[in-house]
Amino acid sequence: MKDITDIDDPRLVKAFAHPLRIRILGIFENQTASPSEIAEQLGVPLGNVSYHVRILADYGLIKLVRRTPRRGAIEHHYEAVGRLRITDGAWNQAPEIVKEALLRSTLGQVSDFVNAAAVAGGFDRADSHLSRSPLVLDERGFKALAKEALKLYDKARAIEAESAKRLKASNHADEVKSGMVIMLFEGQDFEVSTNGKGSRRSAPRRKAKTSPRS
Repeated sequence: MKDITDIDDPRLVKAFAHPLRIRILGIFENQTASPSEIAEQLGVPLGNVSYHVRILADYGLIKLVRRTPRRGAIEHHYEAVGRLRITDGAWNQAPEIVKEALLRSTLGQVSDFVNAAAVAGGFDRADSHLSRSPLVLDERGFKALAKEALKLYDKARAIEAESAKRLKASNHADEVKSGMVIMLFEGQDFEVSTNGKGSRRSAPRRKAKTSPRS
């Protein structure tokens, strides 16, 4: 699926003002599903899910792929039209409540994704990677690193596209379900006391300078 790379209208970012809406889109990015299936998966009322699905469809973020007759009714199945990328311009113009909802939901999805993989042995491969790197940068350095993070993301998508062609030719003989999380953010200073407990220095909240990208 083609990336949505130019979302400059801040009104579109408002599609993510609700955490449940973001969780629903995350499901559609990985599978085809109906509102009733998602409601059962998330344990939330069908009416709530159907409402948010309509909003996502209105903004063109998901598309109807099939209709299935079931119990005298028609069940609608959707999938995401692409993996969302929000431009810096749209992100900077988005209301704080939208940013907070998107960040909170995305970080929750990342946590669930990584923890589930760890439990299932997803880091047992010799070529898997896990690192945490506190860095001290100047403004120029931060911007340079932000560009490199985006390049890595784009490279990963290109590799995925190449893999898709080979997997199709081999009938998915050596398919490896994989995950990669890229984060770059302004951190906080942590002081470690002699008893091993960390205490965080208070710092003023600052507006995000880069947009989260999936």
